[in-house]
Amino acid sequence: MQEFHLIDLFQGFKTMGAVPPAILAARLGLMLLGIVLLYLGKKGILEPLLMIPMGLGMTAVNAGVLFLDPMTAGHIVQGTAAHADPVVQQQIVDAAAAGQMPGTLFMAPLVEKTDNLMYILQIDFLQPIYTFMFSNGLIACFVFMGIGVLLDVGFVMTRPFQSMFLGICAELGTIVTFPIAVALGLNYGEAASIAMVGGADGPMVLFTSLTLAKHLFVPITVVAYLYLGLTYGGYPYLIRFLIPKKLLGIKPQKKKTVIVTSDEKLAFAVVGCTVLCLLFPSAAPLLLSLFLGIAVRESGLKYFVQVIDGPLLYGSTMFLGLLLGVLCEASIILDPKVLILLVLGIIALLLSGIGGIIGGYILYLISGRKINPVIGLAAVSCVPSCAKVAQKEATKARQDTIILPDALGANVCGVLTSAIITGIYVTLIPLLK
Repeated sequence: MQEFHLIDLFQGFKTMGAVPPAILAARLGLMLLGIVLLYLGKKGILEPLLMIPMGLGMTAVNAGVLFLDPMTAGHIVQGTAAHADPVVQQQIVDAAAAGQMPGTLFMAPLVEKTDNLMYILQIDFLQPIYTFMFSNGLIACFVFMGIGVLLDVGFVMTRPFQSMFLGICAELGTIVTFPIAVALGLNYGEAASIAMVGGADGPMVLFTSLTLAKHLFVPITVVAYLYLGLTYGGYPYLIRFLIPKKLLGIKPQKKKTVIVTSDEKLAFAVVGCTVLCLLFPSAAPLLLSLFLGIAVRESGLKYFVQVIDGPLLYGSTMFLGLLLGVLCEASIILDPKVLILLVLGIIALLLSGIGGIIGGYILYLISGRKINPVIGLAAVSCVPSCAKVAQKEATKARQDTIILPDALGANVCGVLTSAIITGIYVTLIPLLK
């Protein structure tokens, strides 16, 4: 009879002592980080809809690491290594040598062979959600469909040139970060994926990284959502640093009220979807999802709106946060590229904010100093957070300054320009390899 030790009953503690010190430190650090994210989400400092499931998942996966049966693990790994990305093949080999699955108890993201996948689907409870919704970008499409239902494109249609100009300016981070990332040693796909953080649009980052840098999509997407949660805290300081208080208080000119009908908005959605899908077929799933949400809203399909705006959007958001959390285990975070990604992510968001404000200053000068330059910051497409930040800072400077309609026009256009940049990267990068 095999000798039994009390520590064998508590296998999580047993595995703690069986890993290298670096992995142990990373696991403990990530458990602590998960708790911090959950707390910050509860306090509203970071986005609670994402941070609470992400933080709890991150804590659970790093506490619940378990070494599986070597023969079972070896069988799965043997069928997986030949199909895996070259970057992760060594990880799979190391896992096989240690008698581990190329994943965790929650899911095995590296399993690609059909027979092995069917086996894993039966035992890892989050594996079906990952396989059928996450790894193919479907969950990003669902979230984007929900965003489409929330968008009012009327703000763009009443000020199209102003909104589009600001949207383009606010893509500075997504464009300039790409060559910086390449110079730091990332390949084109990795560079494009982390550059998309500058678009401040989580589903875009997820879709781009899954398409161009699947082996790094977890840290890239986690970095994106962590930093997006900081826009409320960081961008106000950027506004105060770059825009004097007297300019923040500029009241927009009174304009003739333009009524945009639902038929016109629906026509905009149809034409926009068709043209952009024609130009960028690689990004068509995201584009269709966004414009479908807009079309459903403007068609008055209230039952569809209730489904998309309720269970679909919030259910997808919850599982998005949860899966990002459980994918964020120690071996992923110890990749030396993660530090580079952290730096590049903040650079991308900073440059996008600066680009938007520069665009705001250009409009301020062109208009004869009558346009509030802070609306440029709203063109960073974190809907509607950046528009709210711009309005809040304007109100602090002058209580009766209302820039929200202009800010929302720029904000919605920022989503569209972010989708266009995604289409360009997803189409262009494979041709450059």
